[in-house]
Amino acid sequence: MHNQTTQTQVGVKENQVQFILLVVINLFVGSMVGLERTILPILGEERFGLASMSAALSFIVSFGFSKAVMNFFAGDLADRMGRKQVLLIGWGIGLFVPIMVIFAHAWWVVIIANIFLGVNQALTWSMTVNMKVDLAKSTQRGLAVGFNEFAGYIGVAIMAAVSGYVASTFSLSPEPFYIGIVLVIIGFILSLIVQNTDQHMKAQAKQQKKESDPVSTWEVFKRTSWKNPNLSSNSFAGLATNLKDGMAWGLFPIFLASGGLSVGQIGTVVAVYPAAWGVFQLFTGVWSDKIGRKKLIVTGMFVQALSLWLILIVDTYPLWLIGAILLGIGTAMVYPTILASISDVAHPEWRATSMGIYRFWRDSGYAFGALIAGILADMINVNWAIGLVAILPFISGIIAWTKLKETLQVEA
Repeated sequence: MHNQTTQTQVGVKENQVQFILLVVINLFVGSMVGLERTILPILGEERFGLASMSAALSFIVSFGFSKAVMNFFAGDLADRMGRKQVLLIGWGIGLFVPIMVIFAHAWWVVIIANIFLGVNQALTWSMTVNMKVDLAKSTQRGLAVGFNEFAGYIGVAIMAAVSGYVASTFSLSPEPFYIGIVLVIIGFILSLIVQNTDQHMKAQAKQQKKESDPVSTWEVFKRTSWKNPNLSSNSFAGLATNLKDGMAWGLFPIFLASGGLSVGQIGTVVAVYPAAWGVFQLFTGVWSDKIGRKKLIVTGMFVQALSLWLILIVDTYPLWLIGAILLGIGTAMVYPTILASISDVAHPEWRATSMGIYRFWRDSGYAFGALIAGILADMINVNWAIGLVAILPFISGIIAWTKLKETLQVEA
């Protein structure tokens, strides 16, 4: 036993081969979403004769809810079964997605494929985050999560471009989805090679004082959702952030088109926002390890709200680009930082469960955002919908400012 603990060293440098392998795996995880982002709404319109808005909405809603619900179970499963096993199951389920879309004869098949995609994303993305946090020291969690989210979102961006190119060269289906089958096979093989991180998690748990009794999943749910002020204000910040993203996904193209932008310009503004979000996470995660979590979370929530209001006030292409970049930066300030903050607070023995519950609240924001944005846009108009949705991140910033205590513990 003594030999086992001496072998298990915690730290990114001490585990750099495993860490890099997990970064690469998450690039493939993100690519699975990127594969669909460009093609699905067009496929819905051209092949299944749907109005693009309802196609986009049904896709976002089915994906958002299935990912949210599965996130809830993923952390608990990881704590019971082990990280690597859950990661492999996630890839296995992912194989259904491209195959179902290739053979889809009706739109409902595509929606069910997206439920499988949500499950695949919840199991694989949750595990790559948890495994990196297991490997990292407490002063490296921001770095670990930042690299994970950066890789995932770069995967989304690259594959969105690649699938669009393949679709325009060949056809909307099946050619782009053949890439999906290859992505799953590579992701699965890489996940077979990666080592389980359960020993690293146990080594961290030993360093912290033991929880007196085992904590039930329901107790962790209560702590993460409302009982613990640090965990609950983080959960609300995550929900507000993704609710805004679900709205942006659905409404930005319509808003910018009414502002007189060309399709190419709209594409650029819409792409610049997640690109800034992806790239800046490399820096914000590490930065939170130095200056603490609270400053970045509070400021990031305010930056998101103000960027949305800026986008509404201005009316020229260059200023909309600046607004989109600022929105991406605001999102990048909070996205890896909240995950790092939750892993600061949650005991290693129930950390994966707590992070799963946080991701349940965060990713249900996608579905709620798409639904609320659609209803508000129909009832009032698109501008009002964007402006009203921006109030939520602003309120969340105030809650984090008043309730959230600094969670970064500096090791001696």
